Amino acid sequence: MSSELNGKVAAVTGAASGIGLECARSMLQAGAKVVLIDRAEDKLAALCAELGPNAIPLVIDLTSPTSVASMMPQILAKAGQLDIFHANAGAYVGGDVVNGDPDVWDRMLNLNINASFRAIQSVLPHMTERQTGDIIMTSSIAGIVPVVWEPIYTASKFAVQAFVHTVRRQIAKHGIRIGAVCPGPVVTALLDDWPKAKMDEALANGSLMMPKEVADAVLFMLTRPRNVTIRDLVILPNSVDL
Repeated sequence: MSSELNGKVAAVTGAASGIGLECARSMLQAGAKVVLIDRAEDKLAALCAELGPNAIPLVIDLTSPTSVASMMPQILAKAGQLDIFHANAGAYVGGDVVNGDPDVWDRMLNLNINASFRAIQSVLPHMTERQTGDIIMTSSIAGIVPVVWEPIYTASKFAVQAFVHTVRRQIAKHGIRIGAVCPGPVVTALLDDWPKAKMDEALANGSLMMPKEVADAVLFMLTRPRNVTIRDLVILPNSVDL
């Protein structure tokens, strides 16, 4: 266990599984108190009981503006301050546009874009008042290189990248950093619809990463000297040619 984040309070969305859970675990191990945010109440409670007293569950439905509006007051009530906010929650849709379901697109776009932006906006007044803070967004290599088999998802992550690049220049004067971690394919619930044969092949040929590898990158971003911002950090399996 390290002490790089001693005294810090972090909050991570989509923290009940995958990248969010591993990032929360990594921050806890680095000494932070972490608010794990998800809508899966029972799972959050069980995870936080396992992770220890510095893991605090917070049930929020990020697709509900009313629920998001209650998020920051609850973080402050439970943890007293907020130093790190990781907007990690997201959804995935792939496939050809011609065969797509626009209603499914809308749900994904709302979570990946609107909900993330709204959540970040809600934490900024507190960080601005304190003149310090770190915001991480889970983006994707699809936000850097358009991926032909997932055009709607790619579009959502391009929006995330644009948000990071512009907001960074607005909030830097307040001592707040914002950066995007941009992984390639990661073994998470977003790949649950993959056929087993495809998953087994990808694992065998090294074209998938594990959430822990993304968490290590996020911790690197958070622990740079305050005069340095990691704006984008791209992580790819060696066998992915993008």
